[in-house]
Amino acid sequence: MKVFLVAGARPNFMKIAPIYEELRKYPDRFEPFIIHTGQHYDDEMSKVFFEDLKLPEPDIYLEIGSASHAVQTAKIMIEFEKAILKENPGLVVVVGDVNSTLACSLVSSKLLIPVAHVEAGLRSFDRTMPEEINRLVTDSLSDYFFTTCEDANDNLKKEGIPEKKMFFVGNTMVDTLLKFGANHKGTSTLSKLGVREKEYALLTLHRPSNVDDKRIFTSIIDALEEIQERIKIIFPTHPRTKKQIKNLGMEDKFVSMQNIIFTEPLGYLDFMGLLTCSKFVLTDSGGIQEETTVLGIPCLTLRKNTERPITVTEGTNVLVGVDKERIVEESCRILDGNGKLGRIPQLWDGKAAQRIIKILMERL
Repeated sequence: MKVFLVAGARPNFMKIAPIYEELRKYPDRFEPFIIHTGQHYDDEMSKVFFEDLKLPEPDIYLEIGSASHAVQTAKIMIEFEKAILKENPGLVVVVGDVNSTLACSLVSSKLLIPVAHVEAGLRSFDRTMPEEINRLVTDSLSDYFFTTCEDANDNLKKEGIPEKKMFFVGNTMVDTLLKFGANHKGTSTLSKLGVREKEYALLTLHRPSNVDDKRIFTSIIDALEEIQERIKIIFPTHPRTKKQIKNLGMEDKFVSMQNIIFTEPLGYLDFMGLLTCSKFVLTDSGGIQEETTVLGIPCLTLRKNTERPITVTEGTNVLVGVDKERIVEESCRILDGNGKLGRIPQLWDGKAAQRIIKILMERL
């Protein structure tokens, strides 16, 4: 059976890598195809991830590129339909919540190709987030629901999904983290940036709700200004954020902060090296909330909600929103030695992909 594994943006690559590796163990049953839609298209946002995760070149590269949500989704659908009609896969596996996830699940469903959604059932209950729409639509179309936590199963049940289609398997991103990232100290990267282990915070910031609104962005920057007086902050800058810093006239503000260290977007291993050695993390990313929980690193999420509540209830994550005082307060709490402790959630043990393939072998 041909199995399409769809990846569009950098968080997807970490999720498909262990699934691809596991499928390759059963050549008499499966023929995996890596489909790279090109939603993230520059080398640091995609190609380097394939190298770090030891993935082969994509079998099919759609070369979509950047565009508005509607245009990008439409382009993916057009090109993905051609790939489906040419190769006729028996199953399409989509991961996460990006536009590629929604577009490819919709095309597959209309062509009567079964869809498996890895990381199904996550909900922020905030429909102003494009990712929430992608999650809801994908789950309304899927045939197999592979979940990372019991909360996700509960969400799916409330939406009317039959329990026989739900499979609590764990987290494939954790599979990748435990194989490649958890022991990668990245000493060369630290040396190049002039920092030492546990003597810096790591910042990621890219969500439109944070970087497109000047009032909100200013509040976050004001908080960073105070925090960097106590600890260095390494800031791998997303292309969108870099553009907004310029558009909103924030360049001089950042230049004046001597302890913020800018870098270009990093590959997986380099980023994980920085993450593993950091004192704490400030982020608006979803996946980093999970990675910090597994690594036991305090995480301050610059959002009012999260689709990964297990990282708050069981992990090291604290939702601090975008209020300057709250961000500074929680950062100081960590710097004073009172950072949040957590535990690793159930089945986040590096074996999620094994469980997924076992289920597919039994069901298909």
